[in-house]
Amino acid sequence: MNIWEVTLAFVVVVLMLVSLLSNVLVLICFLYSADIRKQVPGLFILNLTLCNLLMTVTSMPLTLAGIIYERQPGGDEVCHVVGFLETFLTTNSMLSMAALSIDRWIAVVFPLSYHSKMRYRDAALILSYTWLHSVSFPIVAASLSWVGFHHLYASCTLYNKRPEERTQFVIFTGVFHTLSFLLSLVVLCFTYLKVLKVARFHCKRIDVITMQTLVLLVDIHPSVRERCLEEQKRRRQRATKKISTFIGTFILCFAPYVITRLIELSSVVPISSHWGIISKCLAYSKVVSDPFVYSLLRHQYKKTWKDIINRILKRSSINSSALASEPPNRNILQLNE
Repeated sequence: MNIWEVTLAFVVVVLMLVSLLSNVLVLICFLYSADIRKQVPGLFILNLTLCNLLMTVTSMPLTLAGIIYERQPGGDEVCHVVGFLETFLTTNSMLSMAALSIDRWIAVVFPLSYHSKMRYRDAALILSYTWLHSVSFPIVAASLSWVGFHHLYASCTLYNKRPEERTQFVIFTGVFHTLSFLLSLVVLCFTYLKVLKVARFHCKRIDVITMQTLVLLVDIHPSVRERCLEEQKRRRQRATKKISTFIGTFILCFAPYVITRLIELSSVVPISSHWGIISKCLAYSKVVSDPFVYSLLRHQYKKTWKDIINRILKRSSINSSALASEPPNRNILQLNE
């Protein structure tokens, strides 16, 4: 292994560890908090988290082995199963992000009718569609033997070894990325830009009220006035930052890998194996960023973790105080019994 391969292997190991830890934390929060479980977006986040965990324990270890040994790890059957899961899980996670964006769009744009438009039954129907959509492509690929170990990405994924089926595989790959990556990106952009428009409108209304209040309060201290103006500025930037994070991480993580797959099919531009693995690692980095973007940095999850930590510390303090209150000769009494 050269220095490039060692570096890439180290990156994959770090991604695996961080992904495993962060997604398990999200799962613990979901199981611990009844409030999170009651909310409809919790179903989408649970589905996304499970997809990320399965990707972490199936596809990423085989990619790591492929980088280290520079060949297919395990037998063909294992590689076919992992390639099937990788295609299914990637599509499912993309559509789960699109579902979360639709939920936010309905909640912000139609707040009064949100509970009637987005119920548990509606969320279950959306998840059923994402599963049906996601499983259809790997089933077709597996039935046509288009799943295998791809040396360019050092992973088990969509791969065609038969030149006579190249045209069919190109069409299939184009349709797959159009109905997974591009469809999800269009939904994300449409819904979040609508959310941003509404958020900016409300910010303008609040700004007008704030400015009118500041004008009326002639005796207000300058420091208070400055704090109000700073909060006004932060409020305008907050929604933009969040939406830029949602859309930006999706494009940054998935676009290089999808574009590389499409360029590879043209056979015009030679692609370095190092870049192929880097683009794969960028796609894996979405598995790492999702828990923070959609869950752990939100107030409700922070509060849940504080409750969990406080409960653990309280229990340990109770146990320690109970031990301290025991008579010093307890062990001697036990021996004499």
